[in-house]
Amino acid sequence: MKFLVTGANGFVGKPLCAELLLRGQSVCAAVRSVNSLIQKGDATIVGSIDGETNWRDALHDIDVVIHLAARVHVMKDDAADPLSEFLKVNLHGTENLARQAVQAGVKRLVYVSSIKVNGDNATQAYLESDTPNPQDPYGISKWHAEEALRRIAQEIGLEVVIVRPPLVYGAGVKGNFISLMTAIDKGIPLPLAGANNLRSLLYVENLVDALIACATHSAAAGQTYLLSDGEDVSTAMLVEKIATALGRKSCSFYFPPSVLSAAAAVLGRSAQVDRLFGSLQVNNQKIRNELGWCPPFTLEHGLRATADWY
Repeated sequence: MKFLVTGANGFVGKPLCAELLLRGQSVCAAVRSVNSLIQKGDATIVGSIDGETNWRDALHDIDVVIHLAARVHVMKDDAADPLSEFLKVNLHGTENLARQAVQAGVKRLVYVSSIKVNGDNATQAYLESDTPNPQDPYGISKWHAEEALRRIAQEIGLEVVIVRPPLVYGAGVKGNFISLMTAIDKGIPLPLAGANNLRSLLYVENLVDALIACATHSAAAGQTYLLSDGEDVSTAMLVEKIATALGRKSCSFYFPPSVLSAAAAVLGRSAQVDRLFGSLQVNNQKIRNELGWCPPFTLEHGLRATADWY
């Protein structure tokens, strides 16, 4: 079986390509430029991804596409029309790839969407059957891409599998997670001991394993799956676990969350505080039941590996 992996040089793409090659699969890595070519396997430079991207060379003899490349969520977006920019890549780029994949004879496309399609700060664990409720341009663009892929599957017969991961961590992680690790490593006091929320996380190697299962299991065709490590933690507990993985003493202390939220609102930092104190849980029972998938790595293992890389 030959796989095309888009975004092959990214945070998820690198370990995914490595694991596919380790399992004896043939891989074509789609990258934007010659500077981002991976070391092993075939590679094709496709340039920027949008509704006009030419995928012909990349799709030659491909059986399965795993589509990782996307315009990713950022805390502050300087684009004049953020939704339009997200749709250009995440919707039109995805739909264009899927239609060219069908023409090239590709059997299956695995699309990495986002739990943001379900929403933010739920009061109970999200399920695949929940009504989508994306709250920002990134989530909206991912939802529209899912809808487009389902239409293509119905019209043309392409096997589409959609996965919605929550926050993914591991070697190479960026954003808020690496900022939190840095603060803990430096012993910076954090007012997070009062965070009694629950959040689902996903170690990147668990995501890689799930993507391969979705690409190869016959029962996955046409399905949507929510993924997680299977162990939900509060932010306070996560701080303790990261400190342990780093071999550091946690400097977390209690500060009333309500006061923090009020201060954050004044400073325009409500989104950051919401991520620290809000809950976002994922129920991954469907993929366990239908594909027999179980996360091969625990949360502790993932955090240790991330700490070792850091």
